[in-house]
Amino acid sequence: MAWDNEKKKVKTAVAVAYEPGDKAPKILASGRGEVAEKIIAKAKENDVPFYKDNKLAETLSKLEIGDAIPPELYEVVAEILVFVDDMDKMKAKLQQADMLS
Repeated sequence: MAWDNEKKKVKTAVAVAYEPGDKAPKILASGRGEVAEKIIAKAKENDVPFYKDNKLAETLSKLEIGDAIPPELYEVVAEILVFVDDMDKMKAKLQQADMLS
């Protein structure tokens, strides 16, 4: 997942992942400027859906790579992870439909 911060015109991107068995989602990558551009490019290259939320990006960018998401952000991050999961399922259905036609 990646986010842009348009307010300052400096991009901020944060990649978050959750694995079953983890207590909470974790920060996989985080950066600003050129590093953010690379994170976003890598997400696009690997067909990883991304979600734009400037305030959340700023908050998450203060965490270290490998840090778990703090409890006060569980709900909002869970909503994003559900969105990403739904996008993955939709993409799989479309690909399957293309194969059948």
